[in-house]
Amino acid sequence: MKVLLDATAIPADLGGVGRYVDDLVPELINAGVNLALAVQERDAAHFRAKAPRAHLFPVPGLLTNRGARMAWEQTGLPALIGRIRPDLLHSPHYTFPALHRVPVVVTLHDATFFTHPDAHSRLKRRFFTAAIRRAVRRADALVVPSAATRDETLRFVDGDPARFHIAYHGVDTSVFHPVDDAERERVAASLGLAGRRYIGFLGTLEPRKNVPNLIRAWVRAFHDDPDAPALVLAGGKGWDEGIEPALAEVPARMTVLRPGYLPLEDLPGFLSGCEILAYPSIAEGFGLPVLEAMACGAAVLTTRETSLPEVGGDAVAYCGLDASAIARALVELDAHPQHRAALGAAAQERALGEQFTWAASARAHVEAYEAALA
Repeated sequence: MKVLLDATAIPADLGGVGRYVDDLVPELINAGVNLALAVQERDAAHFRAKAPRAHLFPVPGLLTNRGARMAWEQTGLPALIGRIRPDLLHSPHYTFPALHRVPVVVTLHDATFFTHPDAHSRLKRRFFTAAIRRAVRRADALVVPSAATRDETLRFVDGDPARFHIAYHGVDTSVFHPVDDAERERVAASLGLAGRRYIGFLGTLEPRKNVPNLIRAWVRAFHDDPDAPALVLAGGKGWDEGIEPALAEVPARMTVLRPGYLPLEDLPGFLSGCEILAYPSIAEGFGLPVLEAMACGAAVLTTRETSLPEVGGDAVAYCGLDASAIARALVELDAHPQHRAALGAAAQERALGEQFTWAASARAHVEAYEAALA
């Protein structure tokens, strides 16, 4: 089948939807899909190297803001469909053109715009709830990264469960794997933590990640520890207005770092080197940082909310959402290094399972494509 995938929604930093598309595309081609990619000009060289067998259609570099990209999606994308005549269109980020002329598959990444509206700006919430309703109503098939995302979506939007196809994200084990002491020490030194232990967090600092409660929990757990581990909040700055007040409560003798995005090549050392990877999210569509930390053999602490138990299974530790519950779990894990080691081993084994490969994800996408064509 000939599939046109609209990759113009990928952000410049390749986070979020970018990582999803980036890892999925080569496996779709390996699965036998005749793939055409609409890409922004800035990403053309990247995808030529990543997927040399894909047919690339670069879009002029005028789509630098969301409004321009959305306008192109509704006008330029239908024109491209008419020109190259694919069998179907895959829109990998909620939205698709009204006049698409061919069957369309839409990826819905999470349902938090409905379930946790306060975690998003009013404008973003209104836009994406409308987009999800439209996709459930009009798309020929829907791809979701977890059963939780399907179920939560259907709590708020009437739709046919049979049109939802679950495609778990995969983990690139050539990148995410345990590393040796020298690499862990190199990354720790780059953060100014040479010879120090640390609790890690990885993700955009947005409200649903529950970072203010993590900060308060870390202070509570290690306030009286003269050798308190540092707390490293790695990831995009985000828009969580509760973080600064929480940081203001941190005692001067305790170390909390916000290094921003870490280079991809540093992530295995960061994740392998942390004493605990704490991810106390209130809701996820999937939870890729949890899976990547598991693949690196980290002892992961997360919650039982939405999709996270689908990812972590019995190979991670769980806690509640409030600071007290997170603190108790941090103290328990900190006090039992053998338990952390056992969790890390179990996590790596689970992450290496067939269900969490991009090849398996691509097969699930192909099933969605076939269903849309049918």
